[in-house]
Amino acid sequence: MELCPTHAKVFSHTEFVWDVLNPLGEYLQTLPLGVHESEPDPGAYVIDPQLIYIGPGVTIEPGAYIAGPCYLGAGTVVRHGAYLRGNVITGENCVLGHATEVKNSLFLNHACAPHFAYVGDSVLGNNVNLGAGTRLANFRLDHQEISVMTGEGSYRSGRRKFGAILGDGSQLGCNSVCNPGSILGKGVITLPCTSVSGVVREGCTIRHGVRNKTTAPAEV
Repeated sequence: MELCPTHAKVFSHTEFVWDVLNPLGEYLQTLPLGVHESEPDPGAYVIDPQLIYIGPGVTIEPGAYIAGPCYLGAGTVVRHGAYLRGNVITGENCVLGHATEVKNSLFLNHACAPHFAYVGDSVLGNNVNLGAGTRLANFRLDHQEISVMTGEGSYRSGRRKFGAILGDGSQLGCNSVCNPGSILGKGVITLPCTSVSGVVREGCTIRHGVRNKTTAPAEV
């Protein structure tokens, strides 16, 4: 994953890529929260504005709900009906769309969740796009710790809330579901109505949970 220079620091001292989720709240406190270089629409709900950074060229449409702490990078669009629940960081030119809910997540540059998505405890790499209705599920039905499944076994994440890590350029088709603890490499494509689990190597295409035949065993 090519790091957004603005937020590369948050990845320091991480053993596993999902470790970046732990310090998001603490890292946000080091950013210039309370600075608004663009003005939200008067019809938007901006809660605790002193805990929210709004970069230049950011659009916040009427009816959007944003709770801090939150950092919105330059050119980001938060559309009507979007719900940002705190500990949200976006790079530049991201889209958080209508009926999309986001919490404790990092969007790198040009990452988009434009329609009816759920993004919880997740990282979206550069140029990732979530088709309408995509869900990055972050909680097991049995409430147990989430493990990351690989072709060689599993790794305990130490987290009860962990959605997905999506590599740069990944494209998820409409109504795709990433089960808790999913990790997708660069350029992975999931076709519509696909359920994904575990680690998927870069460049793969997944249809209804079946990886293409050129895929090698998954690795972290």
